[in-house]
Amino acid sequence: MTSETAHDPADDGQVLLDGFLELDTPEGFRAELIEGEIVVTPPPMGDHEDILDSLNWQIGQHSSVRMSWSGTKGLVLRRGGKCPKNHVIPDGVLAPRELRLFRGAGEWMPPDEVTMVVEVTSSRADIDRKAKRHCYAKAGVPLYLLIDQQKRTVTLFSAPNEQAEDYMEDLRVLFGKPLDLPDPFGFALDTSEFE
Repeated sequence: MTSETAHDPADDGQVLLDGFLELDTPEGFRAELIEGEIVVTPPPMGDHEDILDSLNWQIGQHSSVRMSWSGTKGLVLRRGGKCPKNHVIPDGVLAPRELRLFRGAGEWMPPDEVTMVVEVTSSRADIDRKAKRHCYAKAGVPLYLLIDQQKRTVTLFSAPNEQAEDYMEDLRVLFGKPLDLPDPFGFALDTSEFE
């Protein structure tokens, strides 16, 4: 007589997560766990970094609140999704400096007090346009700024709806047009810098 044990899909998720956390990614590459898939991206090209530099400078110069910025901080998005714990590394993570959000944080942190995440599309643009957008919305990240190099657009997603797994509002402009960033930023982003 044989005894069969029921297969628990949560075990598969834990095995995937454990394997992901043990990855030894080459320097400059980013490994992320997005909706049950391990995604490894190569180091970004110069245009990608130039756009982030311009954005960071504008936020530092014009934001109505001093913002902290990290381009290397990983976020653990624990709410919803096929995998119990999405692990993403946005191109930018922003929060008011007074929160000291990054102080004492490990390699991965929850997004609880993050104000905005930023992605600049590169080799796998659809991940930024869809999968990451849904991850950020499900996690309740208030603002998602998507700078799409291929489409030459900048989109600010807001009003996350965790049940719908998406943002309910978006404002999109072509490169060269100003984009109003709401409080706590409170200024018009000059997207001509991205051309």
